[in-house]
Amino acid sequence: MIEISLCMIVKNEEKVLARCLDSIVDLMDEIIIVDTGSTDATKEIAARYTDRIYDFEWVEDFSAARNFSFSKATRDYIYAADADEVLDEENRQRFRELKELLLPEIEIVQMKYCNQLSQGTAYNFDEEYRPKLYKRQREFVWIEPVHEMVRLDPVVYDSEICIQHMPESLHSGRDFQVFQKQIKKGKRLSKRLHHMYAMELFISGGDADILEAETFFAASVEDASRSMDEVREAACVAAKAARLRGDSHGILKMCLKDLLSEGSSEMCYELGEYFFARKDYVEAAMWYYNAVHETESVLDIRTTELAEKKYQECLTLSGLQDL
Repeated sequence: MIEISLCMIVKNEEKVLARCLDSIVDLMDEIIIVDTGSTDATKEIAARYTDRIYDFEWVEDFSAARNFSFSKATRDYIYAADADEVLDEENRQRFRELKELLLPEIEIVQMKYCNQLSQGTAYNFDEEYRPKLYKRQREFVWIEPVHEMVRLDPVVYDSEICIQHMPESLHSGRDFQVFQKQIKKGKRLSKRLHHMYAMELFISGGDADILEAETFFAASVEDASRSMDEVREAACVAAKAARLRGDSHGILKMCLKDLLSEGSSEMCYELGEYFFARKDYVEAAMWYYNAVHETESVLDIRTTELAEKKYQECLTLSGLQDL
């Protein structure tokens, strides 16, 4: 049977930490909790479960905190958990069986991250695989009978363990601060982070967050080194910001950028919102219809649901039966 180090980074998680730890404490052989600046009872609650509690000065970098927590682990595998996660009894049993039967050559175990859409989190999938269990020390192995090489790709196992994500509140404001600080330092966001920032803005950002991000995404639209996917998602954010400012020229400019490709549900929805605000319900209905039936989402899959509701509202207000 493998032994597992639980590694967590926390800050002000007094509402959910005990719930998380109660659901996994007996499955772990070592519990390491790294606190990045709690001002509530988080560390006192953690102390009920472990004496391996460390302080880590927050440097606007989750990876730095995660790496520090992993450096304290001593067991075969490391389980990375967030405080707002819960394992129910069925999945606790699956985890127990995994612990007993896991083959030593497996280096990463993925688990299903569930309950996303109902919680309003910044993800487009209700259930998705995520790497959660990591072999602490990787063994390098030579492969191929001739022209031999070291195997570089990790051995990954997709388990049937389902982790319930049950946040008490959204962390988007915290995330936006990190994005903005990275941008102000002149650091380039990777393609993945560029997408995550745009997606999170559309799913859980407020108007102020959209407007704050406008300068960055407007620049991305004009950045020749960005991919077409990045340009499309940047145009969606910039168009929404332009609409919020009442800038018709800005909306048109970003819309044309998007239409250089096949168009997106988000951009069609923004055009619908523009015409709806001007009480041009027939034109708005056309764009809401396109958001639902003629295009696909690039940032928020809930856009089509919102557009369908607005489309029906436009039909009522305009007296039309259908387009």
